[in-house]
Amino acid sequence: MKLRDLATPALVVDVATLEHNLAAMARALPGPRLRPHVKATKCTALARRQAALGHRGFCCATVREMEGMAAAGLGEDLLLANETLDARRLGRLDARITVAVDSPETIEAAAAGGLREVLVDVNVGLPRCGCPPEQAGRLADLARRRGLTVRGVMGYEGHAMAIEERAKRKAAVELAMTKLAVAHAQVGGEVISAGGTGSYDLNVLATEIQAGSYSLMDTAYAKLGLPFRPAFAVWSTVVSAGPAWAVCDAGLKSLGMDHGNPAIDGAKVWFCSDEHVTFSGDPEAPGGPLRPKVGDRLRVWPAHVDPTVAYHEALHLVDGEDVVERWTVDLRGW
Repeated sequence: MKLRDLATPALVVDVATLEHNLAAMARALPGPRLRPHVKATKCTALARRQAALGHRGFCCATVREMEGMAAAGLGEDLLLANETLDARRLGRLDARITVAVDSPETIEAAAAGGLREVLVDVNVGLPRCGCPPEQAGRLADLARRRGLTVRGVMGYEGHAMAIEERAKRKAAVELAMTKLAVAHAQVGGEVISAGGTGSYDLNVLATEIQAGSYSLMDTAYAKLGLPFRPAFAVWSTVVSAGPAWAVCDAGLKSLGMDHGNPAIDGAKVWFCSDEHVTFSGDPEAPGGPLRPKVGDRLRVWPAHVDPTVAYHEALHLVDGEDVVERWTVDLRGW
């Protein structure tokens, strides 16, 4: 199949760029130093490529992702980097399963569900899940009394990821990891799991980095000057064009919008509707303004990988004008 034959909107991934990103991360964080986060791609075919490069432990955000990874034979070391009260489903999996816990209730759910291993999740500054650092030791003791092995701690400095200035991002990461170090001193264990694409080379405390977006990248992370390149886009068709603006057939239902508007080369994006992106040529674009015609195909670059991928059924791998492979986004849903 040729790129022009794809029905739009469709997710397309440049093979060479994807391989560059995977190899760059494998050099920076070889083997168990990286625990790829499958929430970004929700695709076991891509996870197999990461495993082939030495990253055999993975983390997930949902029970569904854990089930899918285990069914695909990728369950050597799976971490649910999230709290769950539905641990019984995990206890039935033929895989090594670790879950994050941050309360007596999540500890009880893990023990009752037949799980054996946990990490104590610590709030390091992002107001989401995680216990206060000073409570981590008490929770670890409770988990051990319930017969669980406490592998260590985890904490996500997500509030630092989008800070564009590297020095400020580094300072925010260090402050967050100071809190995680306090917790780890109480909890013990060989694992300190933290970080992400935005801090993969700044987080020196973590024994493993939970990065996911690096493989495909998005316009939000592209602002940080990382060595990873935008590899995926929503392939779209111009369905309407006038003297002042044009419209393509991507939109809110095919693009993750929580990090802002997508981008189009040579254009200014005005806004997104359910099924449309309205844009105009940008006279200040380096290559000159885009001058779209009805029927033109173009790439719409998403601002956030994770929700964009979750909207689609497949990733289409392309080499130039050739669609060389179709990878199902098989970990969608809950």
